[in-house]
Amino acid sequence: MSGRGNCAVIPGAVPSDAGIAGAGVLLASTITAGLALSLSASLVVQEFWRSSSSRSRNPSVIRRKLLNGYSDQQIMVGIGLQSVGLAKANSLVPYHFFLIWMLALLSMATHNAALLALVQDFKRDWVLRWMRQFLMFVNLALSCVYGIYVLQSKVKDLPSTLPIGCVWELDSTTSNVGGLDYVGTIVTIAGNCIVFGLATWYLQSRRQRFYQAVQVVGLILMSAIAIGATVRAYLLSQAFGKPDVKLSDDGETQWSFGQLLSILMLILPVISVVEILRGEIAVAPPLQDEDKQALFDGELSDNQRATTERIDRY
Repeated sequence: MSGRGNCAVIPGAVPSDAGIAGAGVLLASTITAGLALSLSASLVVQEFWRSSSSRSRNPSVIRRKLLNGYSDQQIMVGIGLQSVGLAKANSLVPYHFFLIWMLALLSMATHNAALLALVQDFKRDWVLRWMRQFLMFVNLALSCVYGIYVLQSKVKDLPSTLPIGCVWELDSTTSNVGGLDYVGTIVTIAGNCIVFGLATWYLQSRRQRFYQAVQVVGLILMSAIAIGATVRAYLLSQAFGKPDVKLSDDGETQWSFGQLLSILMLILPVISVVEILRGEIAVAPPLQDEDKQALFDGELSDNQRATTERIDRY
């Protein structure tokens, strides 16, 4: 932790950090989330339409592959952002720390929305399923730690220009218990835990009761969380809103190589789509409704396995 001397001296302003709150970073996160949520919604709607119609429907392998790429990217971005933020807790002010938490919340909601649409794909392999479960747990643990930091900063009324790590060294000067920010932080932490529990049940359950209802309700909830986190981050950022701390420069509004790189990273999942179109990668289409109960850790009959090997690229 930083020394008491650093925590005792309150700076008048703090430098910006375009790597956390830059315009390119925020736009890249928002565009990725928007694409992933749109793909998830389209797949859920298509599956519902296919199950209510006697006509065969397109399994949309390309959209599923693209969504899977964005889903993996989002869960890793959430873990990476929060890990770096905690490592820099002695230098990050609450403004940047809170923005990281909002971006991580956005990535969590996006990943869970993809999970709703691709759960049958994830159940084909128990190793991949449990690996995803582990990553979800790590993301939740980091998010809870972030919530505790933010909660302490509200309770102790931490000055906005002091590092967030100072919450453990300063005595409480005021009681903000019961305030709107205080209650909102607790609700967010509890909500993350509840969502994790429901996502775990959805991912690990052999029997999918009320499968389509869970998909629709969950997708609406995840979209609401994603929109809320995005609006909060944009309103607080220097690039698009009004920060709650005095910044010594306007670096977060300027475009640099790092900002452009964040946007260019959106192209990576598209490469897999091109490979599928060119026939370089074979991807199993989703199962039909009558096969879903038989799918768990690859438990398919020969006929069902032959069905999953048929590829429709569109």
